Amino acid sequence: MKFFKVHFLAVTAVTGAMLLLGFAPEAGAVPSYARQTGLACAACHTTYPELTAFGRMFKLNGYTVTGMHQIQSEPTTGMPGLKINEIPPLSAMLQLSTTSIAKRPANTQNDSVGFPQEASLFFAGEIAEHLGSFVQMTYAQDSGKFEWDNTDIRYANQNENAVWGMTLNNNPTVQDVWNSTPAWGFPFASSGAAPAPSATTLIDGTLAKEVAGIGGYGFFANHFYAELTGYRSAHQGLAAPDATESNTINNLAPYWRLAWQNTSGPDYFMIGTYGMSAHLFPGTGVEGTTNNYTDTALDAQYERQLGANMLALRGTYIHENKDLNATFNAAGSSNPSDKLNTLKLNGTYHIAGRYAVSLGHSRTTGTSDATLYANSPTNGRPDSASWILQGTYLPWQNVQISAQYTWYTKFNGATQNYDGNGRNASDNNALYMLFWLMW
Repeated sequence: MKFFKVHFLAVTAVTGAMLLLGFAPEAGAVPSYARQTGLACAACHTTYPELTAFGRMFKLNGYTVTGMHQIQSEPTTGMPGLKINEIPPLSAMLQLSTTSIAKRPANTQNDSVGFPQEASLFFAGEIAEHLGSFVQMTYAQDSGKFEWDNTDIRYANQNENAVWGMTLNNNPTVQDVWNSTPAWGFPFASSGAAPAPSATTLIDGTLAKEVAGIGGYGFFANHFYAELTGYRSAHQGLAAPDATESNTINNLAPYWRLAWQNTSGPDYFMIGTYGMSAHLFPGTGVEGTTNNYTDTALDAQYERQLGANMLALRGTYIHENKDLNATFNAAGSSNPSDKLNTLKLNGTYHIAGRYAVSLGHSRTTGTSDATLYANSPTNGRPDSASWILQGTYLPWQNVQISAQYTWYTKFNGATQNYDGNGRNASDNNALYMLFWLMW
């Protein structure tokens, strides 16, 4: 009963805070992109990091749209030109949170507090003409370290029919402009203290911040988007991958993206596909046999303006084929090849730019493999399924208060006794409260 009492009191407290703060004034232009453009945060975002149509174009144009006074010098025969913002493009982020789990894992304390859960510094804005960046460095409580985080540096140009450019980034899909792909998908923030399913596809964050990719993209006639990017391993803490690292890419891992979008009156729709192929050295080493992964995905996003409100629906399906040549030879898997599938569906209803209610469903299924999925001793399956209900309040455009409840119908292969020690999927249900500041 304590868990439900804590949940009730926490939800009541957030609801009360929303009502008490309802008189809060509209925000000005924050953070660094807002300062650069002279536009309010709401021009690019609904609830961050959800992008509006203008936000998507701002990103495609290399983060270079500006309304700020700039320091400029025209190029000469012996000297290149200069064009930089008068104010450095710096911003900060702070996440404060608390997490309450239905049944705390063994030897851990429940009702944990993240203070901070994360704190980030950003170098985000125009660097030079046609060149801009999103560079994030983050301190995370669960690691206790300040580390390099999501990065996307872009060159962009355009004419009346197309926008084209290049991206240098460190996380497959972080360069994407839709919120249906993994890097910027729902939930946009989650607890680091709550248990999470162990099986994920390669493209769903496995290589995040451990690779470097360079690629080209084009957006044509305001409808068609295409991108091709190649990735190499860039493990942090090493000058070059060596025998101490795992999941090192052999040669080059290509990532592809195709999408089509259309706007008709109040309705916006996008449908697309993306994927990645990678040969990885799974253990400690950079020689020998590799595991070979091919991830192919479909995604879609729908938005409808309803006066001052907006409905957004998003979904993606990822199918992964993995040939476990190295792992199987080392007796690390029962099968020489496996499959893994992930389905994510979610929707958000935005109310007057100040409130949002979201519901999401996630489901993972795959081949039974008792050795590879040893943390699923009952059946060796990677299957998990969950729902997320979230309420968000923005007292100001750069401040979000949210309450997120996650409940599991299956976890690491089973509904009951999934770990062989009597723990059920529902024991991992969690209430996550977040105070998210950007400035």
